[in-house]
Amino acid sequence: MCSVQAGSPHSQTKSSASDPKRREAVRISSFTLRKSASVFAIRSRVRFTTRQRSNARFGCASYPARVAKPAWPEPVQRVTAYLQEAGAEVRVEEFPDGTPTAQAAARAVGCELAQIVKSLVFDCDGRPVVVMVPGDRRADSAKVAHAAGSNSARIAGAEEVEDATRFEPGAVAPFPLPKVERVFIDRTILGHSLVWIGAGSERHMAGLSPVELVRLSRARPMDVVTAHT
Repeated sequence: MCSVQAGSPHSQTKSSASDPKRREAVRISSFTLRKSASVFAIRSRVRFTTRQRSNARFGCASYPARVAKPAWPEPVQRVTAYLQEAGAEVRVEEFPDGTPTAQAAARAVGCELAQIVKSLVFDCDGRPVVVMVPGDRRADSAKVAHAAGSNSARIAGAEEVEDATRFEPGAVAPFPLPKVERVFIDRTILGHSLVWIGAGSERHMAGLSPVELVRLSRARPMDVVTAHT
């Protein structure tokens, strides 16, 4: 997540297949992967059980879920504790093979690249700012600087990322962030019914609605991505 914009859902980077046959293959592999992955559903009103889900659609395929909290890494536990305390409507999943890039995350989840949210850390005149952008777009540093009211904005280095967020580069979640005063989210993310964010490690992601993401991260919707070319 540190200084690369092109690849991680948990931080700086993420594209999806357009071929229908390939997409179907992705869905099948995602279904197989998820059956063997540990799943922790955090719901304020609904808890998924071992029964096959039929109506709710997280990603592009239905699959059985186990609602047992695994021994996840401390950063992931920090995220899930925050979600539980907030009474969040969210689903956290572990992908054993990891999701080091936005493209890999989209394949693992079985969703469009634009539904993967990258949490990028910028240094804005010495202040850490977190910017959430869709997996198929790049953050515009000039727009970020303008939104933050700073003279300049640059992608934070690895040590700066960890110091500001307490997450390792490539594993940044948009919450909890006690040292970060400003969080921005690109408006295009709000057009989806479901998005996926990094949840504290390269193997963990959380699916939730954009409205819930804004509430939990206290993010301000802005135009912070580069124009399509």
